[in-house]
Amino acid sequence: MELSVIQKIAVFALPVLFAITLHEAAHGYVAKHFGDMTAYAAGRVSLNPLRHIDLVGTIIVPLLSLLVADILFGWAKPVPVNFANLRRPKQDMLWVAAAGPVSNLVMALGWAFAYKLGIGLAPSNPALVWLVFVGACGIFVNVIFMALNLLPVPPLDGGRIMVSLLPHRLARSFARIERYGFIILIALLFTGLLGHILWPMITLSIEAIGALFGIAPTDLFRLLQTL
Repeated sequence: MELSVIQKIAVFALPVLFAITLHEAAHGYVAKHFGDMTAYAAGRVSLNPLRHIDLVGTIIVPLLSLLVADILFGWAKPVPVNFANLRRPKQDMLWVAAAGPVSNLVMALGWAFAYKLGIGLAPSNPALVWLVFVGACGIFVNVIFMALNLLPVPPLDGGRIMVSLLPHRLARSFARIERYGFIILIALLFTGLLGHILWPMITLSIEAIGALFGIAPTDLFRLLQTL
């Protein structure tokens, strides 16, 4: 079943918007929980996608990355977090950073449930075939966002987690990479190395979610290839 461009946009739009919005809102919510009100005061602890969308990172770069490297790569407006305001800045940084990837994992599990539900109901109600496609895209998009953000490159969440876990001296040295982080990611993207790094984690995560919900990963990947 080959989808039209409009259908593909309709299928991807909802999962991508949720993946970006809840990821960023989760950072702000957890930062607020641990004492930093910066994101809350800026109105970024919100489910409104317009508060988080970045024209370049959320729209232009993802389209280019799919065309050039066959991988979904992008970002939203970073949620402002003043780590100095956290009750235990170095330790609490871990939870603020981890909130984003964890939110994507939770969403991937939710979309897996939707996919499984759609598979069960579609034979008796063909109108629910869309739920199968949206569920598959939701799993795929959120697993990609989770894997990408767990890369140990500041300012990605994985880099923040590393800074939190490393001893103080090593953490300070590692944090200096942040000024080059964006350049490193773009270089990885356009050399094709980013896909080689991420695909094993993406595949393993999808297989684990499939095992949990009784979903055959081969069926899921076959469906995604039609998009």
